[in-house]
Amino acid sequence: MGRALLGWSDDEVVMYVLKDAYSWWDEFNHSDVFQDWTFHALAALYGIVTLVALVQLVRIQLRVPEYGWTTQKVFHFLNVLVNGVRCIIFAFHRDVQHLKPEITQHILLDVPSLAFFTTYALLVLFWAEIYYQARGVSTDGIRPTFFAINGGIYAIQIALWIIIWWKPIPLLVILSKMFFAGVSLFAALGFLLYGGRLFLMLQRFPVESKGRRKKLQEVGYVTSICFACFLVRCIMMCFNALDKATNLDLMDQPVLNFIYYLLVEILPSSLVLFILRKLPPKQVITPYHPIH
Repeated sequence: MGRALLGWSDDEVVMYVLKDAYSWWDEFNHSDVFQDWTFHALAALYGIVTLVALVQLVRIQLRVPEYGWTTQKVFHFLNVLVNGVRCIIFAFHRDVQHLKPEITQHILLDVPSLAFFTTYALLVLFWAEIYYQARGVSTDGIRPTFFAINGGIYAIQIALWIIIWWKPIPLLVILSKMFFAGVSLFAALGFLLYGGRLFLMLQRFPVESKGRRKKLQEVGYVTSICFACFLVRCIMMCFNALDKATNLDLMDQPVLNFIYYLLVEILPSSLVLFILRKLPPKQVITPYHPIH
């Protein structure tokens, strides 16, 4: 208002505000101190999620040591692995920035993203098995399909890394990012399909069914969180591929990286780990009484 009184037009005021905001963004992004604080904050958050997942994994193992590597245990172990690697990468972000060849930086940032996809695809696998078992449909082909899909995705991504390392054409880098956007969309649709199916199936159970309400909430919340997480990731990866201003591979964009990783990994992982915090029931062992 004050500037308008000084003879500035509304357009000039808007342009001044935008320019001032851009200067603030640019100043923070190129501040070494701010970069260090931001990436170390990311490392600390990932460290906390790693610790939570590790504690939960140990609790599950102590609760049911007689079971092997169940889906629940593998899910928590992969969470420890993904978040732990992210924690190390962001804690030593200065060293990561100077790695050569440049494809090494892409690999270090992309491998945890692929592992994150596999981690949460396990939930889709688990729900698909429950859904088909409840409908009396054979589940023999579900796990092989899960491994085949994951294997195919990893194989394609590795092939793209090798080609980019051999001949670093910008178009191939864009193709690699769009491929991962497609993978994220695929995961989002998987949660929508099987999470939605399981939710609707649970709704049809009798109201007095034990644990029905709690399971409905669990499936509904996790489906919503994971669908939103992978959809946001897909959209962000598309912008990342097509707009240089949103290039997430550059470690000198701390504000954008902080927002991105907070929305698509840290917050969803924290919420899902909290929702799935319930321990499996203890196995009841009937004592043996010999007949005399």
